[in-house]
Amino acid sequence: MSNVTQDKEGVSRRDFLGLAAFGTAILALLGAFAGSLRFVKSNVYYEGAKKFKIGKPENFPVGTTKKIDDKNVFIFSDDNGLFAISAICTHLGCIVYPTEAGFQCPCHGSKYDEDGKVIGGPAPRPLEWFEINQEVDGALFVDAGKAVPKGTKYLFS
Repeated sequence: MSNVTQDKEGVSRRDFLGLAAFGTAILALLGAFAGSLRFVKSNVYYEGAKKFKIGKPENFPVGTTKKIDDKNVFIFSDDNGLFAISAICTHLGCIVYPTEAGFQCPCHGSKYDEDGKVIGGPAPRPLEWFEINQEVDGALFVDAGKAVPKGTKYLFS
């Protein structure tokens, strides 16, 4: 008999388990590294500007109502001036539409009067009023990031 007995060729069980453990450790380190790369870029969702131009005062004759669709704001003009009311329902964020009595939400039936005060439905708060100001060049702008008390109007000069 020979001292060297080699019945099977290939990798022994001990060597295989060692290589599998080493490979698993390498994969775990690569996964952790790839996961850490995700933190380099933050999860920030950028919104559009809260201030936007709406035009010159002469574009809003007394008694008119205009909806700025892409900004979800109604602009009203009356004898006392201009005012802006949000078109976003305070219940779940649906877009309200104007009615004869004020506004109504098509999703869950919230109703608002002409000043945005809740008169029915599940909405917890009135519609927001936004500030209107005039720039140096004469153009009007709405600051949708700045809520003002109900009844605040931009007075014509």
